[in-house]
Amino acid sequence: MRVTLTLVCLVALLSLAAATVHFKETFDSSWESRWVQSDWKKSDGTAGKWTYGAGPFYGDAEADKGLITSQDARFYAISSKFPSFSNEGKDLVLQFQVRFPQKIDCGGGYIKLLDSKYDQKHFCGDTPYHIMFGPDICGTSTRRTHVIFTFEGKNLLTKKEIRCETDELSHVYTLIVHPDNTYEVRVDGEKREGGSLYDHWDFLLPKTIKDPSAKKPSDWVDQATIDDPSDVKPADFDQVPREIPDPSSEKPTDWDDEGDGEWEAPMIPNPEWKGEWKAKQIPNPAYKGAWVHPEIANPDFVEHKDVYKYSDIGGVGIEIWQVKAGTIYDNIIVTDNVAEAEAFAETYTKHKAAEKKMFEAADEKKKEEEKKQRETVEEERNKQDSKDGGSDDNEEEEEDDDKGTHDDL
Repeated sequence: MRVTLTLVCLVALLSLAAATVHFKETFDSSWESRWVQSDWKKSDGTAGKWTYGAGPFYGDAEADKGLITSQDARFYAISSKFPSFSNEGKDLVLQFQVRFPQKIDCGGGYIKLLDSKYDQKHFCGDTPYHIMFGPDICGTSTRRTHVIFTFEGKNLLTKKEIRCETDELSHVYTLIVHPDNTYEVRVDGEKREGGSLYDHWDFLLPKTIKDPSAKKPSDWVDQATIDDPSDVKPADFDQVPREIPDPSSEKPTDWDDEGDGEWEAPMIPNPEWKGEWKAKQIPNPAYKGAWVHPEIANPDFVEHKDVYKYSDIGGVGIEIWQVKAGTIYDNIIVTDNVAEAEAFAETYTKHKAAEKKMFEAADEKKKEEEKKQRETVEEERNKQDSKDGGSDDNEEEEEDDDKGTHDDL
């Protein structure tokens, strides 16, 4: 047992030793030396300012500092470059941590993987990217984890609906792309989705298409049943009316035949009515089955055996819109080793409990403050009502005094 455990540990260590970490960011105090804020949207005044901090609650005041969106209803764009690499023949892992302490109502929380040639100073929503990954929230209708791949100039959205987290706590999003053209999405280390890139994205055109020259023959019979010619409608079938006078209805005692006309009982559905007559159905002897449109090979189909691959990966960027600011990005890693990303995720797990505890305490304090505010407002309202009521009584007393004076006169 001890030998087996030793071998497992050795394999894990060798795996980590062979891993290549292309980019790792924990956002310490020197983060500005590695990131460039874009000038996108600055000219029209809608560019949001990035700030740095741990937010209103955290697990560790220093370790949990990250990039923060600071202004409501703004566009945000910032990026960082690293030495270019290709993921050919290797796993590609993109992982990051994001938090919505502002209780986000509409805005993105995703990240983009870029090539090495993009212009950092003008990085924007139109800048081409390889992968866009992460949560996107807007109201109750949009609550998804985006996984968008760029392939041959087109941005391909996943066919799967991958749920994202919408609470105010930190969460870790992990995308793993394997060289066998499969993928996996994890949230907080738990698998949310996975499978074939070919199945979940339209990387390729269909291999076959309906033959445009083929048409259903004019004499094709695809009606499975017909009326039974021997089934004849009974002669008395239509003698049963659809409605009859309500037998429980009685003429009102105050009904005036001369003034109101002849009284007639209201009509009700006839329980004896059998509905519209229809002949029984029998199998159609001429039935040929459902016509199937023949297919031919798609002349536009091109096979790609490496849709997972990008030859030049050299940057990560955050480009989002926020209605309500306060989103915090932290702990980003780009690597070719899943175990390396899992080990890096400890930056989240070791502070997770402390962050939740601080959040719950802050939330409880907020609820208490809101309760006190409501009580204060209610108390002031009651005082005002009491004062207004007293004023009315005084006015009535004054009116009575005036009346008495006039009576005396």
